[in-house]
Parts: sequence; structure tokens; C-alpha cells
Amino acid sequence: MKLAVLAEGASGETRVAAVPDSVKALVKKGLDVVIVTGAGAGSFFSDAAYEAAGARIAGSNAEAVQDADIVLAVRRPPPDLVPSLKSGAVVVGQLDPYGAREELDALARQNTIAFAMELMPRITRAQSMDVLSSQANLAGYKAVVDAAAAFGRALPMMMTAAGTVPAARAFIMGAGVAGLQAIATARRLGAVVTATDVRRAAAEQVQSLGAKFVMVEADGEDLETKGGYAKEMSEDYKRRQEALVAEHVKTQDIVITTALIPGRPAPRLITAAMVESMKPGSIIVDLAAERGGNVELAKPGEVVNHNGVTIMGHLNLAGRIAGNASPLYAKNLLNFLDVIVKDGVLAIDWNDDIIKGTALTRDGQLVHPALLS
Repeated sequence: MKLAVLAEGASGETRVAAVPDSVKALVKKGLDVVIVTGAGAGSFFSDAAYEAAGARIAGSNAEAVQDADIVLAVRRPPPDLVPSLKSGAVVVGQLDPYGAREELDALARQNTIAFAMELMPRITRAQSMDVLSSQANLAGYKAVVDAAAAFGRALPMMMTAAGTVPAARAFIMGAGVAGLQAIATARRLGAVVTATDVRRAAAEQVQSLGAKFVMVEADGEDLETKGGYAKEMSEDYKRRQEALVAEHVKTQDIVITTALIPGRPAPRLITAAMVESMKPGSIIVDLAAERGGNVELAKPGEVVNHNGVTIMGHLNLAGRIAGNASPLYAKNLLNFLDVIVKDGVLAIDWNDDIIKGTALTRDGQLVHPALLS
């Protein structure tokens, strides 16, 4: 079976869906691996390294996918490539299942079998395939490093003969994978860290990392889904949370927002008035900028200065450290292929919870329940 690895065309996308180590494992499975020339350059992997691992090099995406049985990508294949996919080809990647519906319809019409890795169910046996966690972990780290680099002061407390440098105060909003890594990184750099989340279950994790947990009581509301994600809050909860956050951010030097709700725009957590209450020189990093942003004044892909407060809206933070992000992502995909490829041939069990949870298209139509409601 032929497996094609695409070169990513999206602006700023430096990651790649296979690395030399994963190519070795794919070849060992009996797959004929073809990768587009230069696909790994943004992650510091050369064509020669891929060839040494057993891959063949193609001159373009169209050449690579010709007669390919499996196509691996970081992001959804570009629309102009879809007609080149053969009928029945398996497409695996972060396919943005809630965006650009017409592109998903095109994948279905092409009779592909498409799997969206973002929809991986949160079950024990799927943990090694969880691309959201592997990439969010790096994004949380990078958010703090970027904030520290832009912050015009030191993060740790320093006692010197000339006086004491106070520790910076960092506030992490959202204690999922990205938020927890942001907490850990900020603590390692010496900041005094507080964090909040709508899920009370997150309190123990936050406190175990040495941060203080602050939250609004939910008054009986269940703000966590069965899958462990945050649910959208009631209007009353939003008002009370906004009041708490408004009071807290006034005293913070660094604020990092990480709140996302699957299938919905990012919730607005930081208003313009809150930004204006912060001290000049403060830093805000909005990890949700690509989904509409948690911060009112954030601009996707830009760094904004408002009244002396720097607001970072960088896109694809994991891609900003692609040398780590790509190997983790490639391993996630390799583990997923273990589920659908047996003895060098496709063997998809449509009753498998992992398959049912991630399948977007099959038999010429969209099949995921989230897209049919």
C-alpha cells in the first residue's frame, strides 16, 4: 500500500505529518512511503533523512497522492488537491471538522475515508493518539516563553545588595493541557502563578503544580462534559466570572488565556476594560486567537500594544517549535495507523470507538454525528 505525506501549504505551518523515525516504522509495516520534497524542512528534517529512513521523494503533493491508499497531513488537504485523491483513499490529519463545510463535502464527494484527529475520543487506549494534547502541551510552554521574552522585567524574585526584584505574577485562564503546561513553565521560571477554570476538578491539578486556584462557584451547574471538556457557561455564571477576572487581572503582569469549546467560537474572557486596567508593560497571550479569541483586543496572527499592554495573538504556537511538535504529531498518527492497518493492508473496524469517534467521511457522505445534527 502506498502512503503519501503532504507538504503543508497553509501560511505559517511548519509541521509535517511524518518524521524519519515514524517513516522507518511505516516502512516496517510494509507501506510504500512517499513524501513531498521539502515537507520536513520547517521541522529540520531533510529529504536525505527521509530517504535514509526508506521513503521515496515526490516533487509535489499531486505527484505524492497519485494512487495513494493513505494520505497523512497536518491540516486539511487544500481544495485543489482533493480531486487528485483516488476513490477510497484514507485521509488522516487535523481536518478542522467544524470549519469550511464545503471542503468537507468535497472530501466526501471524492469518496475518501477521512479521519479528523481532533475528534479522538478521550479514552485510555486513545491517549497515545491525542493530537490535541500533544500539541497543546507545547503551545502552553511556548506561550509562557514568548510572554517572558516580551516582558521587560524578570520573572523570579531576586534578592540583591541593591534591593529586591519582586516575582512576576502570572494568571493562566483555562487548566486543560495547554494551561497546565503554562502553569508549570511559569512556575519553573519563578513567577507567582494563579489559575482559573470552570471545571472544579481542575483545582487539584493546578494546586499540585504550585499555583493558586481561583474560580467562581457554579451553584450546581455541571460545567464539564463527559469527555472532560469545558461546557459553555450560563449567562449568570459568565457575569460572576467576569467580575472575578476583572478584579484579578489588575494585579497581574502576565495573563495567558487557553479557553476553547469544541465546535464553538472561543469564549470572551478578557474585555477591553480589563486590558486597560492592567499596568503598562503587562503581557497577554491569547492561545484561542485562531478561534475568535478569548481577549477582546487580540488580533489573530498579530501582536497588539494597547495602552502599554502587549497582546499576543500568535497562531499555531506548537508550529513555532516544530522541531518538537512534528515528532509528537507523527507519533500520534503512527499509533492511529496501528488501529487501521494490519499486516500491510487496511483493516478498519467500524465498530471501534476510536474509528467511530474520528471518522468524518465514508461511502461518499459525511458520517460523523456532530456534522449531521
